[in-house]
Amino acid sequence: MQRYAIGIEFNGLHYRGWQTQQAGVASVQLTLENALSKIANHKVDLHAAGRTDAGVHASNMIAHFDTSAIRPERGWIMGANTLLPKDIALRWIQPMDTHFHARFKACARRYRYIIYQHRFRPASLYGQVTHVYQDLNVDNMIKAVDKLVGTHNFTSFRAAACQSNQPVRQVTHARLFRHGAFLILDIQANGFLHHMVRNIVGTLLEIGTGEHEPEWMDHLLAIQDRNQAGITAPPDGLYFIQAYYPPEFNLPPVDLGPVWLNLPE
Repeated sequence: MQRYAIGIEFNGLHYRGWQTQQAGVASVQLTLENALSKIANHKVDLHAAGRTDAGVHASNMIAHFDTSAIRPERGWIMGANTLLPKDIALRWIQPMDTHFHARFKACARRYRYIIYQHRFRPASLYGQVTHVYQDLNVDNMIKAVDKLVGTHNFTSFRAAACQSNQPVRQVTHARLFRHGAFLILDIQANGFLHHMVRNIVGTLLEIGTGEHEPEWMDHLLAIQDRNQAGITAPPDGLYFIQAYYPPEFNLPPVDLGPVWLNLPE
């Protein structure tokens, strides 16, 4: 059996998230497994770096699968992308040894949340960004984002349905910046709780509209009460952009994305 790592881009608008659920529910995982199974001529099981909610996107979700089929790498990519719907695509494939595991060997995961701030909603970006028409105090939002860096208990930003054993996470990178009419939260951690990024964004928007000061973020981290934090922001603007692994695995470098928005790395 040969193990392969793959990088996947998808628009999650029409899927109930990455993970396969009950029969008849569209998921990215099942759609991709069906395509790869046809190429391999046997059932393929995918293991991914992370899970995404319904409506959430990815520019480089990393997964792996094992196969006894012998195919050229180009054949895997071209074959899969021919069989897949237009909103899912393989970006790369690489043979790996069996020590690699897309989920358990990941050291960190990184997301971007994209807000389109404009008086009017954008039709061409439907489902790909979160539209905010209000004026925002971005300086205050940036001050609040800075408070997220470090090791914290993120209970205040954890969904009730979260299945994680504990709520402590180490955020190694968190930055909020403008890019034209877009406001982007770029955040990296050793792991994320269910709805964690979306709950952080909902809280930041309340700070941006002046309902709270930046110090509210300190209070929320300390009080550890989900009911006290901001609302859950929509899934539309959220993108899984990268998972990081030890250098020994030597995965190919990619633009972090999303590919339609030329963002700095």
